[in-house]
Amino acid sequence: MARNWMAAAGLALAVLSPAAAGAGEADVVGVQVRKSGGTYSFQVTVRHADAGWDHYADRWDVVAPDGTVLGTRKLLHPHVDEQPFTRGLGRVVIPDGVDKVTVRAHDSVHGLGGATMTVDVPR
Repeated sequence: MARNWMAAAGLALAVLSPAAAGAGEADVVGVQVRKSGGTYSFQVTVRHADAGWDHYADRWDVVAPDGTVLGTRKLLHPHVDEQPFTRGLGRVVIPDGVDKVTVRAHDSVHGLGGATMTVDVPR
């Protein structure tokens, strides 16, 4: 009897776990930024349990402190078997006086809301 209860409890935990609930939100887990002339290049690492074309990380943004989107990298396909994954974006113009930017990721189901990273802008 105890064994059946433990099996049922394990099943309930599996059903309630975040992994079982789907891919969740896209998280930014790494950012590298380099100055290149008058613009900046970003290498951003995103983690998201892409589930295929119906639910995948579909972009990331570079955002100024005032909320202005300075650059967007569109992600044109799911990365089901490549997690986390890193993609770049160049020629991002960052206005004078902006010392930090935030990088956020977006997915096709939840939109924004996962982990972001705020980084210093090299001058």
